[in-house]
Amino acid sequence: MARNATPLARARPRPIRPSAGAPVLASRTRPLGGLEGKLSGGIYEHIFERIVAGEFPVNARLPSETELALRLGASRPVVREALARLREDGVIVSRQGSGSYVRRRPDVAVLRFVPVSSIADVQRGFEFRVGLEGAAAALAAERWEAADIAEIRRALEALDRCIANGELGVDADVQFHRAIAQATHNPYHVAVQATLQAQIAFGMNLTRNLSLRDGSRLRLVQDEHVAIVAAVEARDGRCARAEMERHIENARRRMFEGHPPTNPVTKSPGARSRRRRPAP
Repeated sequence: MARNATPLARARPRPIRPSAGAPVLASRTRPLGGLEGKLSGGIYEHIFERIVAGEFPVNARLPSETELALRLGASRPVVREALARLREDGVIVSRQGSGSYVRRRPDVAVLRFVPVSSIADVQRGFEFRVGLEGAAAALAAERWEAADIAEIRRALEALDRCIANGELGVDADVQFHRAIAQATHNPYHVAVQATLQAQIAFGMNLTRNLSLRDGSRLRLVQDEHVAIVAAVEARDGRCARAEMERHIENARRRMFEGHPPTNPVTKSPGARSRRRRPAP
């Protein structure tokens, strides 16, 4: 691992213990100590862990909201909120009148880099960054000066070198986003970036570790950085905002890439063959 990487494995994620027979959720009928008072975070983590373990396979129907509430010793509103978060994160999907189904099984490698108890927080951090850094990119496009663009390009080139050398590039990635914030010439954007630096680096470390296992994914990430720089340099604030928001949303989704459902694509007779875009 590159020297600039901060290994998340030290956080010692809780091991997954798959059931030998029935799914773990089905075997736990007693309350999971205090989850009722922890909003929906504990429920989210518990269901997420079961899906990663394969106890609820892709396309499988989850127990009903009422059943989950009984099994986990939580209220229905708490369970509902946890399921809503899982839907937002693309892990499950709801079908009207039928219930919730597993949409994708995140790569088990996620739990090697981050404890399951931190996953919901990392996802919410990405949500916050979408609006914050999208606005920063738009302002940077309007206000950058020559020194700002030079700094942004230095960070972009550092990221290119990391990819060429097979390095993780977390520090270079952090510097790239910091340079965008500095180009706003708004001290509040700079201060918020500095305050959240540890959390931002934590999320980048996770997503770049996962992407490093597939070199093509790191190239996709860098292509997104290039698009951001092009929009900022062109002083196109609307495009810069859109490219930054897309980049961070894609990072959030990449965190949960792993085992998507296998839905065959059907074509109508005589339809043109269309080239499918790679997943972000």
